[in-house]
Amino acid sequence: MKSKDLRHNNDVSKNKSHIRENIEAILIAVLLALFIRAFIVQAFKIPSGSMKQTLLIGDQILVNKFIYGVKMPFTGITLIPLKTPKHGDIVVFKYPEDPEKDFIKRVIAIQGDKVEIKDKRLYVNNQLQTHDFALYTSPHIIPSGLGPRDNYGPVTVPENSIFVMGDNRDSSLDSRFWGFVNLKAVKGKAFMIYWSWGQNGVGMRWSRLTKILK
Repeated sequence: MKSKDLRHNNDVSKNKSHIRENIEAILIAVLLALFIRAFIVQAFKIPSGSMKQTLLIGDQILVNKFIYGVKMPFTGITLIPLKTPKHGDIVVFKYPEDPEKDFIKRVIAIQGDKVEIKDKRLYVNNQLQTHDFALYTSPHIIPSGLGPRDNYGPVTVPENSIFVMGDNRDSSLDSRFWGFVNLKAVKGKAFMIYWSWGQNGVGMRWSRLTKILK
């Protein structure tokens, strides 16, 4: 009877050991995933058409959170500065008018740059910008007194800030409407589409998978 009891106790101990090992492995995996999401790479889904045709509704992207420096969670304070956003970067940031929401736009100007829009033509430091990624869907021009979409500025980007616009220039809520983005609000740079569903979740867009963003 004693030998049976010993075998039983050994089996129970082994089971407990396996359970403990599995729990430890799960906890390590969860902590690692949280660390990666907080400091290195995070996935986002595109909900609107403001970045067409670069990004479409249903695209799922990866954002490099390390490229602009390691930030302390919940504060936006950069602990290890690496680089700052540059012209043309596609960035994810906290929406200035509602920090609970994340927005994605393209960097058009950085601190010290002068920005002006005249009848849909974009000028940065008095130089006309002819971007291949810019999409205009409306032939109508809104006069400067009726809204900032087609006529804006000139304004100078303040220190530690960026001016951003959607690639879909006629259908984007961006810096023309609500102002500059503070660098503390920038979460990272979008660099790849890893998955893409058609609008309303119908149909896989195979050609967009693993597409590097420029």
